Amino acid sequence: MTKENNLEWHENDRPFSPQFNDHFFSHNDGRLECDHVFLKGNNVQKRWLEATRFSIGELGFGTGLNLLETWRQWCELRQPGQQLHFTSFELYPMSADQIQRAIGPWPMLEEYCKILVKHWPNALKGELIKLDDQTSFQLSVGDAREQLPSWQHKADAWFLDGFSPSKNPEMWEEGLMNALAKKTNINGTLATYTVAVWVRRNLKAAGFEVEKSPGHAGKNQMIRGRLQSGD
Repeated sequence: MTKENNLEWHENDRPFSPQFNDHFFSHNDGRLECDHVFLKGNNVQKRWLEATRFSIGELGFGTGLNLLETWRQWCELRQPGQQLHFTSFELYPMSADQIQRAIGPWPMLEEYCKILVKHWPNALKGELIKLDDQTSFQLSVGDAREQLPSWQHKADAWFLDGFSPSKNPEMWEEGLMNALAKKTNINGTLATYTVAVWVRRNLKAAGFEVEKSPGHAGKNQMIRGRLQSGD
């Protein structure tokens, strides 16, 4: 059963989760934050140039902003025949109306959002969604600690976008990071906005080489990682 996602809407229609006492994205333009932290943090724009198939995994689908901005940039950079697959794990999926409202501030994402929303009922069932002939998406609804270990694929890049570790520690715990490493291709990467000491420790213990790099806007640092060992 899908759990209800009760939201509040703050300045500029920025969604806020009362349950986790946290916003879904930065007030300093969430779309640019996505580009800086997740896309550039994983160096995906350059990696796409040589990839026939590229797989992105995400912990925390939220508003769908990361998917939509990734898809937008993919459409601009891809070559004929290339394929992108995006899988996201989310315990509390938004409704279609909530997604549309959250994405409203970015007109450049409007058409992409309309397509996602059209497929949203099937996405909630876990079905593989063909967003276009070179882009597919699948949503795994449930606790990532239970869903990720049984996932039948591996990702080339991970977007770790759960709520703050201090407010949502389950999304960053050691067991989940170990499962993440097992579901990552060798030399696969990850990126996240947080630099919490225990998150870095868990990632290193799972087999990732981790480094800090400049964060988005007013945030000093973020984390980038690369898998050095794995199954």
